[in-house]
Amino acid sequence: MRRASSPPLSLSPVAQAARRLVLCAALGVSYTVPGHAQAPAGSPAPAPTPMPAPSPAMAEAGSAQSPAQLKGTPQLAEKVPGTPGSEGPTFMFGDRLSGRPDLETVIEGNAEVRRGATSIRADRIEYYQPDDLMKSRGNVRINNAGNRFDGPELEIQLDRFEGFFTQPTYRFLSNGGNGQAERVDFIDNQHMTARRATYTTCERGNEASWQPDWVLRASRVDFDFDKEVGVATGAVLRFKNVPILGFPKVSFPLSDKRKSGLLPPTINVGTVNGFEIRQPYYFDIAPNRDATFSPAIMTKRGIDYAGEFRYLDPRYRGILRANVLPGDKLRDRDRWSYGLQHTGTVDTGIQAIGDVGLNLNLNRVSDQNYWRDLTASGNSLTPRLFAQDASVTWGRGYFSAAARTLKWQTLQDISAPITPPYDRLPQFTANYTRVDAPLAGLGNGFDWSLEGDYTRFEADRALTGQPNSNRAFSRAQLARPWLFPAGFITPKVQLHATRYEFDAPLGNGLRTASRVVPTFSLDTGLQFERNARAFGRSFTQTLEPRAFYVRTPFRDQSLLPNYDSAATDFNFATVFTENAFVGNDRISDANLLTLGVTSRLLNPATGGEAVRFGVAQRLRFEDQKVTLPGVLPTTDRVSDLLVGTSVNWVPQWSFDGAVQFNPKTSQSERSAFAVRYNPSHYRTVSAAFRRQRGISEQIDIGWQWPINDLWGDKGRDLGAGQGQGPGRYYAVGRLNYSTLERRMTDSVVGVEYEGCCWIGRVVLQRSNTGITNSGTRILFQLELIGFSRIGASPLETLRTNVPRYQFLREKITSPSRFTTYD
Repeated sequence: MRRASSPPLSLSPVAQAARRLVLCAALGVSYTVPGHAQAPAGSPAPAPTPMPAPSPAMAEAGSAQSPAQLKGTPQLAEKVPGTPGSEGPTFMFGDRLSGRPDLETVIEGNAEVRRGATSIRADRIEYYQPDDLMKSRGNVRINNAGNRFDGPELEIQLDRFEGFFTQPTYRFLSNGGNGQAERVDFIDNQHMTARRATYTTCERGNEASWQPDWVLRASRVDFDFDKEVGVATGAVLRFKNVPILGFPKVSFPLSDKRKSGLLPPTINVGTVNGFEIRQPYYFDIAPNRDATFSPAIMTKRGIDYAGEFRYLDPRYRGILRANVLPGDKLRDRDRWSYGLQHTGTVDTGIQAIGDVGLNLNLNRVSDQNYWRDLTASGNSLTPRLFAQDASVTWGRGYFSAAARTLKWQTLQDISAPITPPYDRLPQFTANYTRVDAPLAGLGNGFDWSLEGDYTRFEADRALTGQPNSNRAFSRAQLARPWLFPAGFITPKVQLHATRYEFDAPLGNGLRTASRVVPTFSLDTGLQFERNARAFGRSFTQTLEPRAFYVRTPFRDQSLLPNYDSAATDFNFATVFTENAFVGNDRISDANLLTLGVTSRLLNPATGGEAVRFGVAQRLRFEDQKVTLPGVLPTTDRVSDLLVGTSVNWVPQWSFDGAVQFNPKTSQSERSAFAVRYNPSHYRTVSAAFRRQRGISEQIDIGWQWPINDLWGDKGRDLGAGQGQGPGRYYAVGRLNYSTLERRMTDSVVGVEYEGCCWIGRVVLQRSNTGITNSGTRILFQLELIGFSRIGASPLETLRTNVPRYQFLREKITSPSRFTTYD
């Protein structure tokens, strides 16, 4: 009997009633009813397939070792083998299955084929085994690792995943991108080409007349799922059915993965540079290297060439930025800036030394007015100070050392000049520290350290009014803490020694000076606890009194220059410290006692702090004699009273307040109050008031809040980084108002709109650049979610200025391939 004339195979009535069929491994050879398909009552159960007898080799191996044990897993594999032939068995299901062994298989009615991470459904599926070719007709859907395609007709070779799909719609897993095409050609399971195609991340609605808010239309789109990038040829980007951008060729991401190519242009309108458009190009050099070239056209100035290079390694990282603006039309000169930040370690190759740390922070600009006109590359402490700082550090065990050079570029303003900080050319430091260590047979529990510093200070003497100097400083410190469940006591002694060598004589005619200052301190405190109830809640209430005594004898330091010392702020963090100054040029004399008490209400289950209240005050037994140049000494025997409180009664509300109260005048010298209301994601309001009597008074208000709340639309809580649903407006901003000057010092005000697949932002920013000067700019941005951001980005401005600002879209986790599992 000839195989060609054989009638097609058909299923028994029992199998037809079961409806679902599966074919595993040997296609066209055996057909098996799946175990989960129940046969009708009274039908005979299918005979089990006999297991083959073991070969002699197998029997011998089995006797020599125990059989392999199956291991369970709580989840399915996220990735499946991707090489041809390693996808595993092929499963087929359908209402009717027929065919010829080793030639073809035909599935009709609810047809389905599965292999690895790919599933195909259709009304009819034909599979030709010699060519590994599958033809599907009618309501075809293919799901490849979460990427879905739907259309009328599909032809594909399964092993190579090569074929075509006519008139398909598609949706990609990684970013929700979707669209439709006249035809899709599959090159392999990671590459495909769509003809006369569209692409958007807008999700289709139920209405038949639905149109996406934005769509990219192209004559051809090449999708590379390996590199996670798409390339469109002859493309037009339409927003609200209005063409806004056209591209002969443009690439776009299919995920958050980096890629080379043009980034969206940014547009700024400001009073300083006029209309500005900047077009960046991104270079994805390597997984740990990238660069961005960002030329810009400024209508008031000319063309600015900006660039950035970033690198990252396990042992080091860094970023280099630079700007060049040839022939600035407003300043009539070339403008430039650069910044380099580098941190990392260097392997010396010497085992006894080990690794050495290298840190660079190099910044410089072309001229004094750069801070007014342009944004400088790199980081700086203020817009008018640019550091060139390089240091080498080393540490091993208890010992550490560093060598550093620091040079400042100071941008002066005639209306508001500043004294430049001192250059350190060079600075050498060393430190040896032990904690809970033995000491000379006195037992364990001692904390002691030795510290040394040698620095060459240099600056323009005409501006500083002081001689430059070589300064050597050392400090030895010894403490013995005793810790108890109910309190602590810590005596400590310190010895400071300093020597100066000046390049010009002091007021007494000497070119050298020395100083040795000892310090003794005793810090002690107690802690009491009790159970308490307040407003229907149970708490653990604490009472924590603390006393701190410090004695430092007077050493005349009035003739010594000041290179790095400043007065510490009077607050709860500094009131329990030995020295009233930071830096090493002034060691304050002291004979004073600081008393304080703190009480807290703690959640007994979590330890969370609901309320904290504290007071502290210094008692001075002798007048202060050591001061900074031009500052009067403190003679009050009783200092101002510090009062502070923090309330976090419920998670939504928080309040912090601090007052420095003068008991002599019965007035507050300084006060600061801040309150924040944060009931949910994207709803936060904060207000702060800061006052220093006779010097400044400022009110600071920040917010991010859905405007839709005004008409009762509360949105949905989708979590951080997901917004609160489409069609919602958000007000964002921060205002800083000086009540003494009666003017707004800085302000950021904006509105964000969240569509289904896009976000629009408009932000107005006004910043002071001097006593009478200010700059204003308007930032517009259209974010096409999952595709691109067009316009000037205000996101960094909002994140920096608005307390607790949250992005409306921020990818948290990558989706699983089972998110759209068929």
